[in-house]
Amino acid sequence: MAAGIAAVMHRQEQDIVNAFRGVGATSPGRARDPEELDVRHHAAFNRLARRAVLRDAGEGRYYLDELSWEAFRSMRRRMALVLLLVMFAVLAGLIATGVLVSRN
Repeated sequence: MAAGIAAVMHRQEQDIVNAFRGVGATSPGRARDPEELDVRHHAAFNRLARRAVLRDAGEGRYYLDELSWEAFRSMRRRMALVLLLVMFAVLAGLIATGVLVSRN
């Protein structure tokens, strides 16, 4: 279930980024009001704003910081890789200690 929630959040973030990128709102001078892009202030929007992927340009307008978006995506990939490695290490440890070995 957590994976499903994460996938939905990721999709929402990607849709928001695509909306800003699609209209060229990638600098303070080209900032746009999220509502005119049909982007709502929900959890995904707030997360991107907290991570400085969406930057406040004043007067309710935001723009996409491409460098922050790439850094955010890179961090997410590293975290997923670390989690995968930890899970693999735990599984290997369980196998090595015989916990997961069939006992007949």
